[in-house]
Amino acid sequence: MEPEAPFRGQVFSVTAITLAIKQMMEGVFRGVFVEGEISGLREASSGHVYFDLKDRDALLSAVMFKWDARKNGMDLQEGVQVRVFGDLSCYAKQGRYQIVVKTAEALHKGNLFLEFEKLKKKLEAEGLFAQEHKKPLPAFPRRVGVVTSPTGAAIRDILSVLRRRSPNLEVILAPALVQGEGAAEQIAQGIADLNALKPAPDVLLVGRGGGSMEDLWAFNEEPVARAIYASKIPVISCVGHEIDFTIADFVADLRAPTPSAAAELVVQNAQGVAEHIAQLQKRLFQSVSLFYERAKSRLELATSSRVFKRPELLTQEKEQRVDELMLALENAFEKLLLSAQTRLELLEHKLSALSPFAVLRRGYSITRNAEGRVISRVGQTQEQETIYIQVKDGMIHAEVK
Repeated sequence: MEPEAPFRGQVFSVTAITLAIKQMMEGVFRGVFVEGEISGLREASSGHVYFDLKDRDALLSAVMFKWDARKNGMDLQEGVQVRVFGDLSCYAKQGRYQIVVKTAEALHKGNLFLEFEKLKKKLEAEGLFAQEHKKPLPAFPRRVGVVTSPTGAAIRDILSVLRRRSPNLEVILAPALVQGEGAAEQIAQGIADLNALKPAPDVLLVGRGGGSMEDLWAFNEEPVARAIYASKIPVISCVGHEIDFTIADFVADLRAPTPSAAAELVVQNAQGVAEHIAQLQKRLFQSVSLFYERAKSRLELATSSRVFKRPELLTQEKEQRVDELMLALENAFEKLLLSAQTRLELLEHKLSALSPFAVLRRGYSITRNAEGRVISRVGQTQEQETIYIQVKDGMIHAEVK
C-alpha cells in the first residue's frame, strides 16, 4: 500500500511551490561538484556568465556571477569538459533549477593552459606581480600612450571614450599585432618605444578586444610581461572581456576589464573635477540668480510703496513729536519757574518778618554800646557811657546819667 502523500489535496500557489523547491534544493545540494560539457556559453552585459552543463542524457543550467568569474580567472570555452563547484538553486522567476558556480576547472587541460600556469608561477616567484612594484596612475594625465592594433575594436573604443570625456587629451598610438606570430615582440617593443619618448606619455594602455584563449595568447607571453614590468610609465592592462585574465593583467599596475573601461579610468579624475566645477558653476549661477531676484523684488516693493513716492511722510510724524516734546518742556519749565518764584516770595516774606528792621518799624529800638554789643539790661551800662539807640529812621547818641 502506498504511503499517503503529506500534502495530498492541498492547494498551493505557483510562488509557494517554487519557493519550497528552492529552499529544499539550497538546503540539500550545497557545495557540490558537477561535471559536464559547457554549452550555450554567453556573457551578459552585467558581467555574469551563463551556460549549460550537459552530458549524454541531461542538461543543467549554470550561472557564474561576475565576482566569482573574476576571482576564478578561468577561460570558459564552448565544448570544454569542466568540473564546477557551487550550490544548487532554483531561479523562481522562470521556475528553472540551476547551479550557481563558484569555481570551475577544465578536466582536460591543454598545452596553452599548462604554459599559462607555468609562466604565471615563474613570474610570481620573481616578484613581477608584487603589489609594492605597482605604480599609481596620474591624477590628471595630458598624454596617453596606447599599444594595440591600429585597426582593431580596442583603439576605436578607447578613442571614443577619450574624445567624449577629455577631448584635449593627447593620444599616442604604438601600433602592434595583438595575435599571431610576432605579436608578443611587437607589443613589448611598443611599450619600450613609448617609454623612450620625450616627453613621455603619462600612462600606457596595453590591450585588445575579446577572443579565445589562443587569440589572447600574446598577452600571456614572457616578453610582454617583462616589458610591462620594466616600464617607468604606469601601465593599465585591458585585454579581452571582464572574464578574460592574462599574464599581462597580473604584471600591470592596474587591470581594466575592457579597453573602454581602461579609457574611463584614465580620465575619471579629470572628469570628476570637471563635473565638480560644473556643479559649482551651476550653484553659483543659481545663487546669483536668487540674489538678483530677491533684490529686484525688494526694489520693486520699495519703489511702489507710499513712502518712496512721498518721502516727507518719513519725517512728518517725527517732526510733530518733536514739537509736542518741546511744548511739554516749555510748559514744564514755566511751571517749575513759577513754583520757584512763589517759594522765593514766601521766603522773603518770612525773612522780612524775622528781620530786626521790621521790629524797629513797629516802634521798638535797639541799644548798643561803643563795641556794638546789644544792651538788654541796665546793669550793662555805666554812668556817662555813650550808648547808641537805633530806631526805624536813624541812630540816636545818648549819655547814661
